[in-house]
Amino acid sequence: MAKRAARSDEADYVIVGSGSSGAAIAGRLAESGASVIVLDAGRTDEKLLIRKPGLVGPMHAVPQLKKLFDWGYYSVPQKHLLDRRMPVPRGKVVGGSSSINGMVYVRGNRSNYDSWAAGGNTGWDADSVNAAYKRMEDFEDGENTFRGAGGPIRITRTKSPEEGSLQFIQATADALGCEILDDYNAESQEGVSRMQQNAADGLRYSASRGYIHHLAPATLQLQSGVRANKVIIDHGRAVGVEVTDANGTRRTVRAGKEVILSAGFVGSAQLLMLSGVGHAEHLRAHGIDVLADLPVGDNLHDHMFHALTFHVSSSRNTGSAPYFARGLARELLRPGTTFLANSVFEAVAFLRTSQADAVPDLQLHLLPWAYVSPNQDAPIRHDVDKRTALTVLTTLIYPKSRGTLRLASADPSATPLIDFQYLADPADLEVLGEGSEMVREIFASKAFQGAVKEEIHPGTRLRGQELRDAILNRATSVYHGVGTCRMGVDELAVVNPDLTVRGVDGLRVCDASIMPSITGGNTNAPCIMIGEMGARLILSAN
Repeated sequence: MAKRAARSDEADYVIVGSGSSGAAIAGRLAESGASVIVLDAGRTDEKLLIRKPGLVGPMHAVPQLKKLFDWGYYSVPQKHLLDRRMPVPRGKVVGGSSSINGMVYVRGNRSNYDSWAAGGNTGWDADSVNAAYKRMEDFEDGENTFRGAGGPIRITRTKSPEEGSLQFIQATADALGCEILDDYNAESQEGVSRMQQNAADGLRYSASRGYIHHLAPATLQLQSGVRANKVIIDHGRAVGVEVTDANGTRRTVRAGKEVILSAGFVGSAQLLMLSGVGHAEHLRAHGIDVLADLPVGDNLHDHMFHALTFHVSSSRNTGSAPYFARGLARELLRPGTTFLANSVFEAVAFLRTSQADAVPDLQLHLLPWAYVSPNQDAPIRHDVDKRTALTVLTTLIYPKSRGTLRLASADPSATPLIDFQYLADPADLEVLGEGSEMVREIFASKAFQGAVKEEIHPGTRLRGQELRDAILNRATSVYHGVGTCRMGVDELAVVNPDLTVRGVDGLRVCDASIMPSITGGNTNAPCIMIGEMGARLILSAN
């Protein structure tokens, strides 16, 4: 476990956020012998609901449970999605969103990183980030050119997938002519495969488990239940962070070398703005003195999915409370032996629609359960079909639409205004629509051997434009927001390629917010990689 001494108010490095990137930076900096304080507003992650991978379902489905671990943010009304206010889950717990996500382990497409480097972000090309990925991984197949072994994050393939999931893999290959891949995180991503997860032996391997609890360097102090209010910037240099403890006490935690913001695409951008770094006119409107006029909060984008659910007799899971209760009882008696020992996802595919260019633009997540319909916007416990089912989350992975994040007020406890501008570009809806039609081709394949009984929702009557119209009420975020503190070398950038904030000394941002463009797949693994990269950059500069 991390050091539990009396709370200190000074260290070499002060890191705001213990999530995917923050935990990785903290662990690596502390390993070097530097003193590190990690500040996190959330509670402990040493809870069964977090530790046990398969309990991610009820954690999100039961409002009484969800509010314990999620900040409960919502977007502003999305005008291109029938003015829906979309849930924006963020982990209210040590480990951040890596403690509450679905554990789908995807590095992204190698071309994503080469495009970052081509935009001026030297050192972020595919080969460079591959070295960081290898440092963080403990992959079940061992080390090779593209994969790492012995790192803090254990990576395994889903164990004992259902017959229906295996049929889906073969059906995808048959219907769409794609390759069945052994490792989509290696040289080539395009194809279908069993899903890889950051889970092993019936335990979630969140960033905090890997880098804080397991590494447990003596020079690292984790301070949970602490809200960061703003960065203290003195004569152009960040010198510390003003915080409020759970008891309401305000204090300043000082950094001898650097302050690092790893509070995610919401928290890091919000903290910069509260600290006087952002669009000058916007900050002045909230009575905040402007220290650096930068485009903080721009370039916000996210992955979206549309769920199709099919009644499939070769699936065995049913979304009922008794079924979960029986599974939990067996898992507690024999840990690692039931569906609760794995992520809820079992297969994944990366495919091309007609809109794609050089790389797949569509991701399919296979879930061997029925899913909520038409959407999960309301903070209630939604009913799901109780029949055995397979659900495919048809996912747009390269959105063209861009939104913004802005302050609602200068109060650090106020939720900012999160406006993704989902589907503002019509091309995004077309990818979701065409992808949904491709899923129907898959489920019509002979590989299912007659096991597909019915399309439960949205229903086969919805096709063409009617299907696309229905997607406006059905599409949902994959909770992969990025880009609000964009990395680059032009005037649209907030941070430089070394993650230093432009115009402010001693301050870096290191998390999903720095992505110039989103990666092709789930963003948890890239965020941990960004933490690994950030730690190397910081140590080389100090």
